[in-house]
Amino acid sequence: MWTTLGSRSRRLAGLAFAVPLVVAVAGGALAAPPDRVGDPPGRGGDAPPAHSHAGGRWAPEVESRVKPILRHGQRQFRDLNANGRIDVYEDWRKPVQARVADLVQRMTLEEKAGLMLIDTLNAECDQTTGQRGVLGPNAESYVTVQHMHRFIFRNTVTSEDRAVCGSPGSGFGASTSVTPAEAATFMNSMQELSESTRLGIPVLYKSNARNHIDPDARVGINESAGSMTPFPKEAGIAAAALGAEAARTGTAPTTGDMSVVEDFAAVMGEEWRSIGLRGMYGYMADLSTEPRWYRTHETFTEDADAGAAIMGQLVRTLQGPMDTRSGSSLSPRSDVALTMKHFPGGGPQELGLDPHYAFGKTQVYPGDGFGYHLKPFQAAIDAGVSAIMPYYGIPVDVQHDGVAYDEVGFAFSDQTINGLLREGLGFTGYVNSDTGIINDRAWGLEEATVPERVAAAINSGTDTLSGFNDVQTIIDLVDAGLVSEDRVTLAAQRLLEPMIRMGLFENPYVDVEDATATVGSQANREVGLDVQRDSLVLLQNQETVDGDPALPLPAGSDVYLLGAFDAETVRSYGYQVTDGNTPDAADRPSAAGHDRVIISLTAGTSRAATGAYRSDDPATGLNPAYVNPIELEGFAGLDGQSPYGVSDACVSYGAASCTDDTLRFGGSFPWETSLLDFTGMQQAASWEVTPSLDVVQQVMAEVDDPSSVILHVYFRQPYVLDEASGLRDAGAIVAGFGVGDRALLDVLSGEVAPQGRMPFALAGTRQAIEEQDSDLPGYDETTDGALYPFGHGLTYGSGS
Repeated sequence: MWTTLGSRSRRLAGLAFAVPLVVAVAGGALAAPPDRVGDPPGRGGDAPPAHSHAGGRWAPEVESRVKPILRHGQRQFRDLNANGRIDVYEDWRKPVQARVADLVQRMTLEEKAGLMLIDTLNAECDQTTGQRGVLGPNAESYVTVQHMHRFIFRNTVTSEDRAVCGSPGSGFGASTSVTPAEAATFMNSMQELSESTRLGIPVLYKSNARNHIDPDARVGINESAGSMTPFPKEAGIAAAALGAEAARTGTAPTTGDMSVVEDFAAVMGEEWRSIGLRGMYGYMADLSTEPRWYRTHETFTEDADAGAAIMGQLVRTLQGPMDTRSGSSLSPRSDVALTMKHFPGGGPQELGLDPHYAFGKTQVYPGDGFGYHLKPFQAAIDAGVSAIMPYYGIPVDVQHDGVAYDEVGFAFSDQTINGLLREGLGFTGYVNSDTGIINDRAWGLEEATVPERVAAAINSGTDTLSGFNDVQTIIDLVDAGLVSEDRVTLAAQRLLEPMIRMGLFENPYVDVEDATATVGSQANREVGLDVQRDSLVLLQNQETVDGDPALPLPAGSDVYLLGAFDAETVRSYGYQVTDGNTPDAADRPSAAGHDRVIISLTAGTSRAATGAYRSDDPATGLNPAYVNPIELEGFAGLDGQSPYGVSDACVSYGAASCTDDTLRFGGSFPWETSLLDFTGMQQAASWEVTPSLDVVQQVMAEVDDPSSVILHVYFRQPYVLDEASGLRDAGAIVAGFGVGDRALLDVLSGEVAPQGRMPFALAGTRQAIEEQDSDLPGYDETTDGALYPFGHGLTYGSGS
């Protein structure tokens, strides 16, 4: 951070660096900058700051571990190219644009092209010593040969007793988990390796979301929380924000109270920064207008205005306030630079199928809602978001503002990136592709070569290619005249600017002890617990036969538990507990005679079932009983008559491997996406209801008074409480979005009154799910409408 040099910088100065060299530069070698009061470097229109004592009021902490440090008076500068001079790009007093221009003109084509690559590079474990958090075999090649300086971190950060020494070279899967100290040590090692390169350009590490309670985190989608402070899933944060607004105003919520989002983001940013994780693939600005899309669990809301408010607040908290003079919200104070995704909105997936998979590559707008999905992105852009990620999908029959969009993946679309995003919405940052668009998911360019796909992406406005690490491909394209060197230079400028603004060129290193003290600290966990409590939505609260509402639980009640509970936690609230969770269903005790029955219910897709999916297998992908009804002219398998697997490149385009095998990114079998009702999911092959609906119904039947049943449903997607399931007979229904037992019991017991509000509507029938328009919120256009609308939520004493 930009501070007067104090105790922490003096302590850092005492650390042993690889090359602890400080060289004094003659006083006349560098002119003092003009005074400007109050603005740190990189702020205030990039004007140099005023200086006073101890190196200047806004002097940064400067740390090197490989290259020398040069001193001019009391000011310190890293000599990143080790030439004994303070060059413009090394001079933190200079305007950012001048630093960028100076550095770019020093770079070779290979070095500029290397900036355009980003790929997974995880912390590994030394198989001989068992030491975790070490560099893997690809690290040196990626940095020194491919000239890469952006990477994706997928390791779980966890406690010492849960950290695992995984197999080497696990790559995308990140089999090794690490402690916060080991994560910080790994990040520092990567910075040292990067500092050793010719120009000493630092590393920017990114990750997917990892501060959320998610029992089914998926590789490439999100990471488990581990030791990070756990918050509800994204919809829970929106539910808490909407509830806080309603509680404060006494009226129906609109966009939410952004202090909730600020509290969450401040904790998340502090923890990420402490381990050296300074970039994010997120958050998702996508709207949950299509309930069948399995990635709704990463969205905040179906409402575009609420989504816009949340995106703007995330940028302001994690990056900083927009500086109108510099046009940027990034500064050395920024914790995390965001890559907002998935432009222009991944919510309206046809049938809810996801474009990670070849059978789900189409995005449709039956309600003409293309512009509706742009609102959260516009808010993020206006707040100064650092980067934008386009989705894999193909727009189908889309016309917006007079433009008919080509049916090609968004990352390859000049109309979408250079046209809509840059010229239309005014975005000036860099565009980061989604992972795998070159090798695996080049929708619309299935028959193009890898170089042709790279050229199409770059020329359409994509600045960095995720999941790609071959710099020679870009060099060859420039040599062949298919990509201009000016275009590569422009990308390098866009990619370097945020790193300079964030102060990484002055000090990219982190304090290992600080990481241990920060990640999952008690203070942070209390904030997380508050948001968990406030995220719970009371959907209904009927009277029992005794005349009292089902909730809150009467003190000292005899309660029967079914589902994911820790019985000891429930007992600690003074209740007599019978645990109905037994390994053998035949041993389950009866629920009869208890004052209350508490059931925690959810659903998800079966990894065992979906893991058996193969695109070229007659039993699954090529099964003629399951025909993909999607039609898109010119795309193999999308003729409305072919099995789902025909669209995969391994079946129709001669690819050596299948894209969709195992459905590893999540989701049900494609022919079961509409089964969001609990009755349908219980009967499906690829869905799992937990605990099983059969057992839930048995337990509810054992109770003389069904109104004494308390049902907590974890809505990972907008599931349907269908009438046939019997779930609506429960006395109280509480919607959750990822909470721990303590937060849930605080609300059920009445220690904290529920105040969350629904961030998306809930349908009451499968028919409504099938009839709704994928691009519009709610169910107004359906026969049955919504069971619970957006913004619904009760509290104690408010009636049923």
